[in-house]
Parts: sequence; C-alpha cells; structure tokens
Amino acid sequence: MKRSGEMKRDLAGNDSTPLYAGVKQVILDRIHSGEWPPKYRVPSENELVVELGVSKMTANRALRELANEGELVRIQGVGSFVAERKGYSALFEVRNIAEEIAERGHVHEASVVVLAQETASPEIADALELDIGAAVFHSLIVHSENGVPVQIEDRFVHPEAAPDYLKQDFTTLTPNAYLTAAAPLSGSEHVVEAAMPQAWECKLLTILKTEPCLTIRRRTWSAKQVVSTARLVYPGYRYRLEARSGKMFEE
Repeated sequence: MKRSGEMKRDLAGNDSTPLYAGVKQVILDRIHSGEWPPKYRVPSENELVVELGVSKMTANRALRELANEGELVRIQGVGSFVAERKGYSALFEVRNIAEEIAERGHVHEASVVVLAQETASPEIADALELDIGAAVFHSLIVHSENGVPVQIEDRFVHPEAAPDYLKQDFTTLTPNAYLTAAAPLSGSEHVVEAAMPQAWECKLLTILKTEPCLTIRRRTWSAKQVVSTARLVYPGYRYRLEARSGKMFEE
C-alpha cells in the first residue's frame, strides 16, 4: 500500500482539478489498480485530512461522492469500504433474491423484523382487494449479501392465498419461495420509484439518510386472487435493477 507521503504527492500532481476531485482521483487510482481491493477499508475523513493535508469538508465531499457513484460503501459508525461489483435484480421478473445472490457466488442471509397478523389499512386493503380492517399477514425482512444489507422486503399477504404464511421460518426460506409454492404466480404488477430512505430504513440498511434508494412496489396474483403486495427497498449504490424485452439476435 502506498504511504501517506506518496498519496500526498499524487494529490499534488492533480493541481489542475478542484481539491475534492483530486482526493477522489487519488482514491480511485488505488481502487482501479487493485491496490485497494473490494471490502478494503479506505482512510477515514480524519485520516485523509492528516495524510493529504486537506480540510475535513473536502475529504467528506470526496468520500460522499464516491459512495453515491457506487465506488465506496459507507457504513455509519464503521467506515468507508471499497465496493464490490453491484448486485443486480431482474426488474420485471419475480425472482427469489436468495437465488440471485447464490448465482453470484455470494451468501444470502435474512433477518426477520416483523412476522405478524395485522389489520389492513385503507392502502393495504385496496392493494389486496379486502375490506378495510380485515386481517392480513405482514412480514418485514432485511436481506443481506455477504453480510451487507441489500434489500428491505415489506410484504402484506392475503390470508386466504397463503394460510400458513406466519408459520414459516423466513431465515431459511424466502417469502418468494414459499408463496410461489403455496399460490403459483399467474401475474404481477410493478411500480419503480427513486426515493430518499426513511429513518428506520436507514437503520436497517446501515446507510446515511442522504443516500437515495430504489423502491419497487409489487403486487402478485395467483389465478384471479391477489396474493401479496410488497414494497422492496434497495440502497441505490449497492444494487442495480435490470430489464430486457424482445428477442435478442446475434449477427
């Protein structure tokens, strides 16, 4: 690894650019060269101030922009780390996130925050085509990839479609896998939004409140019955969504 003196000389060599951009480039050079591999903890704001002789505001801006660009992962109270290649999810397919993560050779973990019967709010009743106040099943689960949270799954389920939903162990089986077996999918609806996270979402995803998220609102049907409505929240800098349509031809 290069010492602080070498980093400072590299920064001085970028005197034609704004100082924060020079700090970004010094960090990027080490990432792209492989000197700082994925999951490597990069110097903190205070360490950059000492090593590069820049202000804390400059160091903060450089780290913040690199995180927003997907080069770094910032975890509150822990530090900034070189990001791995972004995971991805099929946008208009209803896939099992555990399988997507396994296909990348990574480890999936699930933490169940809520698993309970509740009464349907007007919004949930409308989505599930039930009466307001009717019983619904609610699960709130955080999915992680190699120990890093990548999705909040906030799901409400029609009890008639999956009567044993609350009996499942969703640390070993995903709701997607269970519902696919209990109520085979016949249709789905997706709404994609960019949104700033709520405070409780920041806590579950270990992200800053200024870091944007991608949100998918998804309803699924089995035959003519709505099975579930889910809100899926992804940290924008850790995940990407992909979609393809039509036939792909080779020349």
